[in-house]
Amino acid sequence: MKAIFYATSTGNTEEVASKIHEKLDGFELIDISSDGVDKMNDCESIILGVSTWGEGELQDDWEDCFEDIQEIDFKDKKVALFGLGDQESYGHEFVDALGIMYETLAEKNVQIIGETSTDGYEYEYSKAEVNGKFVGLVIDEDNQDDLTDERVENWCEKIKDLI
Repeated sequence: MKAIFYATSTGNTEEVASKIHEKLDGFELIDISSDGVDKMNDCESIILGVSTWGEGELQDDWEDCFEDIQEIDFKDKKVALFGLGDQESYGHEFVDALGIMYETLAEKNVQIIGETSTDGYEYEYSKAEVNGKFVGLVIDEDNQDDLTDERVENWCEKIKDLI
């Protein structure tokens, strides 16, 4: 099984998840607010979509499921991540939720694919930047929505044969 797991408060993460879903064959689209994260156990390929809220925190639905995610055995699973944030208003914690998710999975030695360049973004700090790259696809619907389709297209093309 292959699935895209996401949660949304404003609809932006759902919209990006749907765009990714359209580009990649064979993935189920799962809103964790209604379906939870249990289906991750049945997946060999997983895409997680998170947005950053408050002071660089996970969106509420992800926060509610965070302990469940830590209990999942990710052995032999491929995982790709995408995150949404606002680089102008929250440049000091830009897409930190993406970084939080990455750190949690990296501690479990999960195979994470789909890093992207930090070029084209202006921010002060991000937990999602590791070794000069973002740990997944980064989208800023607040300030760069005109780049979303291109970024999704490029990322999906990059990961489609890996995931």
